[in-house]
Amino acid sequence: MNRVGLGICVVAFAVSLSMTRCTGFSSHPDNNTGTALPAHSYTLKSSVEVKGRQGVCAEGDRYWVSGSATLACYDKDWNLLAFNDDPFTGYEIEVNHIGDIDVYNNELYVGTEYFMDGVGKNIQIAVYDGDTLQLKRTFPFEVTSGQMECSGIAVNPDDRTVWMCSWVGEDSGRYIYKYDLDTGAYLGKVELQMPPQWVQGIAYYDGCFYLTADDGSADDKEPDHLYRTVIADGAACCTVTLERTFDDVTFQGEIEGLTFDKTAGQLLLLYNRGARIVLGMPKGFYEGYDHEISEVFVYGIK
Repeated sequence: MNRVGLGICVVAFAVSLSMTRCTGFSSHPDNNTGTALPAHSYTLKSSVEVKGRQGVCAEGDRYWVSGSATLACYDKDWNLLAFNDDPFTGYEIEVNHIGDIDVYNNELYVGTEYFMDGVGKNIQIAVYDGDTLQLKRTFPFEVTSGQMECSGIAVNPDDRTVWMCSWVGEDSGRYIYKYDLDTGAYLGKVELQMPPQWVQGIAYYDGCFYLTADDGSADDKEPDHLYRTVIADGAACCTVTLERTFDDVTFQGEIEGLTFDKTAGQLLLLYNRGARIVLGMPKGFYEGYDHEISEVFVYGIK
């Protein structure tokens, strides 16, 4: 056998071992055809401009929106109920950035960090009061996890866990990171098979995790995407499926966080337009814009 043939065999054997090692993932592609299709269809219903460019979450009769350094609470008609433009009071280490957020039992789960020019540090899992938008407590971050940035956070109430994703690529962006909801203990990480690039938000809905990715070039007017994965109990990795392409937003800018309004049967997606983003930082504006516009797009789910 020549070197090329031997190399192919070695790679195939390694891939086979990797795939069979992952609990809940079959090494036979024919067995996974059902998971390769979108779980839902999405119809754009409306959009609304909001005070915040990072994330959105929903519970009961309220919505919450995060900016890079703000938190806002809205009613279901998008009337502003509360606003916190100084959310970093009470931290023991320096933070300056909030990513996508989630809510559980009227508590906001927030991934905070110190972020500058594509590099994150001082990552924190923070919990805020849903009414006052004030910091209540933080979880200790596991520095040995390999996570280099936190772009989003999601609560899985089914098994009482909290998950974080990373916008920074390479090893950090290939995993999502798991913590115990009650104790804050680090429980490990799960590798994304065929991971999307530039993950911006994460949400848990109906047994699946959904990830937004800023993988379209705004300069070229390319759309960004939504992905879906299922994580089997005890799995070391999971298969990622393309769920939807967002070619129907107002202007191709930067996709951010997401949430599912379970009572209304809707997907809420935060999208920014107008600002030119370089290494995660605004650097000027596109033609026709003199400021950035943040919008939540509301999709009906079927």
